[in-house]
Amino acid sequence: QAHLVESGGAWVQPGGSLRLSCAASEYTKHYYSIAWYRRAPGKEREGVSSITNDHGETYYSDSVKGRFTISRDNASNTVYLQMTGLKPEDTGVYNCAAVLNWLVPSDEYDLWGQGTLVTVSS
Repeated sequence: QAHLVESGGAWVQPGGSLRLSCAASEYTKHYYSIAWYRRAPGKEREGVSSITNDHGETYYSDSVKGRFTISRDNASNTVYLQMTGLKPEDTGVYNCAAVLNWLVPSDEYDLWGQGTLVTVSS
């Protein structure tokens, strides 16, 4: 009965690419958007990208703009994060979440997946 299940995390060399997947349940459509967050060791959680549930508007943090692309397959309600030009600072655990406002994520009010690890190193 998980609402969000991430997959696709792996080790990749700098400059490489990965695609993360987030299988979202129909219940998550009650939220405003599906968003990707990441947390590097010893650092605070950072918003990466989001896509709205109404008509698929997309948003990106400055750190990933131009390198990452968020998308959704409407038939399966799966949200993807295509990552290219990966850098060591992209390393971390990536979570997808159903959120009311992706700029102010809440552990109390939002729904969170378990996460998938991305490691970028040579």
